[in-house]
Order: sequence, then structure tokens, then C-alpha cells
Amino acid sequence: MSSSSSSPPPANKFQGLKDTVHKFLHQKNAFTDILGTIEGTTKVKREYMFYGLILFLCVYLVIGYGAGLIVNLLGFIYPAYKSCKAIDSVEKDDDTQWLTYWVVYSAFGIAEYFTDMFLSWLPFYFLAKCGFLIWCMMPIANNGSMFIYQKIIRPFVVKHEKTLDAAFDSATQLAKDAGKSVASAAKDAVGNVDLATLQKAKDTVESFTSEESKKDD
Repeated sequence: MSSSSSSPPPANKFQGLKDTVHKFLHQKNAFTDILGTIEGTTKVKREYMFYGLILFLCVYLVIGYGAGLIVNLLGFIYPAYKSCKAIDSVEKDDDTQWLTYWVVYSAFGIAEYFTDMFLSWLPFYFLAKCGFLIWCMMPIANNGSMFIYQKIIRPFVVKHEKTLDAAFDSATQLAKDAGKSVASAAKDAVGNVDLATLQKAKDTVESFTSEESKKDD
């Protein structure tokens, strides 16, 4: 079987991408409402405005100020919003999708902590990071999050599962024991303070009563 018969030609892929963008831009939400209002006023198609916005964002992420903050917001706000909706929904697939995203996002954040000092000065670093995060959150079956989880994270966890479980169980037990010790020490301290305070108050009352008795005499 030839490669042309096993995968759709580039023209069909491009048309499929255009159809996906068209469907996305005609959904009912605040973003598309704004585009629709501008479209009705200027007569410029919302698709052109969307592509222009993407082009502006790409250029800004290369030469603009605060590109790192913008990329981090893009990688957090939309996934956080979709995660909140997934929590309230009865479906399980969206829960899996966004849990996978946050696992990959957290792992990426840890890796970036060590590589940021070497890579962040590159002109296209934030643009590449933005593209990576968009790939991870794309609403497709095998997006970046699922690909990285299945190929890297899950095999590592499965291989070291018993060791990790034992370590986490030990840490949990140590935390519980420490919490009990702290609570017991705090309770004893409060009890001792209360007894000392009561004894001091008693002595003060007795002293005051004795002095008043002497005055009466």
C-alpha cells in the first residue's frame, strides 16, 4: 500500500484545518461574539481577524515585552477554565484529558526551571513554548499531552510504581506521626498554660482577699 493511500494528502489536511478553525470561530462564546460584532461593523471576515491575531501574537512573542507572562497565561487560563467545566460534567473523557494536561504541564514546568536560564534568551523560545502548550491542549485524541504522557511519563511511573508507592507511604506516615506529636505537644502546652494561669489567678484573689481582711480589721 502506498503512502498516499495510507494518509490524506496535504491539501485535504489543510482543508480540514480550515474547517476546524471555521467551526471554532462560529461557536457561541464571548470571544466569537466579539469577533462577530467586529465582523458586522467592518465587514472583515472573522477568519481573517483570527489569522491576523495569530500572526500578531507570533511576532510579539519574538520581539515583544513580557512574552513569558503571556505564554504562561495562555498555558493556564484556558486549561483551568476547561478543567473547572470538566469537574462539573458527568463525562469522564474530559477529566482524563485535562488531568493528563496538568501532569505534563507540571513536568514541563520542572524541566523548564533547569533549562530556562539557557534557552529563554533565544529569540523564538517563547514562540516555541506557546506552540508546545497549544499542541498539549488541542482538542484532538492524540494531542501533545497524551503523546508525552503515553510515551514518557506513564512508562516511567509504571516502571517505578512500587518504589514510588513505598516512598510516598513512608512520607505520609511520617507526616501523620509528626502531626500527632505536634498536636500532643501543643495540647500539653495549652494545658500547662491554663493550669499556671489559674493558679496565678487563684493566688492573686487570695492575696487581694487577705489584704482586704487586714484593712477591715
